[in-house]
Amino acid sequence: MKKSLFILCAFLLLSGFLSQIDARDVSSFCIGWEFKKGPFAQDAMLAAGKWNAGWQKVTVPHTWNADDMQKKVSAFYEGVGYYRKKHTFPESLKGKRLFLRFEGVGSCAEVYVNGYLVGTHKGAYSAFACEIGSQVKFGEENEIIVKADNTARPDVIPTNHVLFGVYGGMYRPVWLVVTEPCGIVVNDCASSGVYITQKNVSKKSAEVTVKVKVDNATLTPASLTLENAIYDGNGKLVKTHSCSFELTPQGVQSYSSQFKLNNPHLWQGREDPYLYKVVSRLWQNGRVVDEVVQPLGLRKYEAVAGKGFFLNGKKYPMYGVTRHQDWWGLGSALTNREHDFDLAQIMDIGATTVRFAHYQQSEYLYSRCDTLGLVIWAEIPFVNRVTGQEWDNAHQQMRELIRQSFNHPSIYIWGIHNEVYHPHGYTAALTQSIHDLCKLEDPDRYTVSVNGYGHVNHPVNQRADIQGMNRYFGWYERKLQDIKPWIEKMEQEYPWQRLMLTEYGADANIEHQTEILGDALNWTSPFYPETFQTKTHEYQWSIISQHPYILASYLWNMFDFAVPTSKRGSMAARNMKGMMTFDRKIKKDSYFWYKANWSKDPVLYMTQRRNVLRERKETSVTVYSNIGTPKVYLNGQELSGVRKGYTEVHYIFDKVRLNDGKNVLRAVATWQGKEYVDEMEWEYRGECNREADFLEHSQEHGSW
Repeated sequence: MKKSLFILCAFLLLSGFLSQIDARDVSSFCIGWEFKKGPFAQDAMLAAGKWNAGWQKVTVPHTWNADDMQKKVSAFYEGVGYYRKKHTFPESLKGKRLFLRFEGVGSCAEVYVNGYLVGTHKGAYSAFACEIGSQVKFGEENEIIVKADNTARPDVIPTNHVLFGVYGGMYRPVWLVVTEPCGIVVNDCASSGVYITQKNVSKKSAEVTVKVKVDNATLTPASLTLENAIYDGNGKLVKTHSCSFELTPQGVQSYSSQFKLNNPHLWQGREDPYLYKVVSRLWQNGRVVDEVVQPLGLRKYEAVAGKGFFLNGKKYPMYGVTRHQDWWGLGSALTNREHDFDLAQIMDIGATTVRFAHYQQSEYLYSRCDTLGLVIWAEIPFVNRVTGQEWDNAHQQMRELIRQSFNHPSIYIWGIHNEVYHPHGYTAALTQSIHDLCKLEDPDRYTVSVNGYGHVNHPVNQRADIQGMNRYFGWYERKLQDIKPWIEKMEQEYPWQRLMLTEYGADANIEHQTEILGDALNWTSPFYPETFQTKTHEYQWSIISQHPYILASYLWNMFDFAVPTSKRGSMAARNMKGMMTFDRKIKKDSYFWYKANWSKDPVLYMTQRRNVLRERKETSVTVYSNIGTPKVYLNGQELSGVRKGYTEVHYIFDKVRLNDGKNVLRAVATWQGKEYVDEMEWEYRGECNREADFLEHSQEHGSW
């Protein structure tokens, strides 16, 4: 299983660019592991008795929290787990450099080879690499042990499991990387070692710089030639540049190539996600000793206060969703299949931008966003609480995120923090320092910090390029309609502010339904009706869409996810603000609201199909249609009196009188010569109050 670069294996497979160079060998190291839940005393690894018993065979990705972190409140295992693997490295690898590259271990890791510590890492979401060659016995069986620990600690972000659970284990793939003694660096924060920057990008020209970091593991200087080449989407060579040098053994050296491309093919988001590729080859004595391939998407991002977001000089709609990575029954131990499924739903709903919250996510996922044309936000897990001890680790994780993800054209912004406040002085200073780090590592991308308060002059604000604000009107604060005066006040008082609405929405338990709704819902209630979530999104998106002052908006969340420290809406360990259920089986009404408003695909959808038992004889019927005015039939009779709702796709039929018993509703619309139909059934048994019935049931029988 040979590839030119572990960080871009997905990109290469999708693009058809496979190298035949044998200089760098990257192979999966996910099979053959055993797992044992700890903890043990430090010397237990040397004790044959207790240590050797009770191991179970696992395949990486693996987490020990896939079940307990999703079902019960604060009843999950938070602690140490061990992984071990026996592996024989052939004699032919002598003289090579060997690295183990871990894409993600939750959340602190120690790596041992034959009893010797070869590397440590703090942080669940960034990759890290350990050079292991000096401890390997070639031609013999070697024991590799990884100690993982997801105990919350004050010096590693996130410092708790409150907003989301940090799943323990080796939950992302592991790779064995074999290189020659002289090569492109592997252990520069586990990055590709290649950094591509672009300047003055337009349809006429683009300036590209390729910086490559190389090192020499021998004891003498080596004569090398570095070749950087740019290929178009068809594999045709566009430009190349070479430089020769003497590489000393002292540290990492950097060499750069500058290119000017005339009439470039631009990366234009979902419309045209065109990718070049950059191939960096290192030559020694007439042969290639290393090769790395990276994507190049030529684009220019601009966030203009009061006007909106621009991609390559054209205003670009930022229809945003957020995504947590965990799945029901799998936790965070996902394969590419689960990532592809999630991205397919995000594409289907019509989103153009994704906030991957609240941590660095899969490299494969970022690469797929490059090819799909999604404009994405990547961030570190500095969330929820401040301890005063996370300064160094927050900087470390941001540096790793930037270096590992530097070349993804889909990434437009680095997220620094989310809703961290007290103590204000420390938090503001830390945010400012991380912003400065971002500008040192990557001066060409934006930074953003996110605040839950709705005013610009909060003490921790104004420490990043863009201010994000999370507002849950009608859910955690005030009424859902209060979003409108809030935006208007921000426009009037802070016209210079580059502002994004970075979270909004409401929870929805699909088992909870009612048509009796107010303009606010007490989130501490056990009753989380889906219909209130729908109402919230209908109104609030209509307001957001009318205000370009909001440069981008991100609904919370694309999918339900685990919150192992709370029970809300009669559901343990669950945040239910998703457009889809945790198991990805059911799309809520709000999903189709956004698909009708955002997507170019035809949508005809009647809401409240799960609200089957109707509380009122005279009610209304709501239809989302982006293919024209629908006709709706109740028990075979066409309804009249349709009116437009909040947007052009929103149709409402008022004063609809139901029959006693079963009622069949049928919506019909014709578009481009094709008839589209949607059907559902309601039942009316007399006036009732669904929430009152639910609360009475809860008191008698306990929460559902």
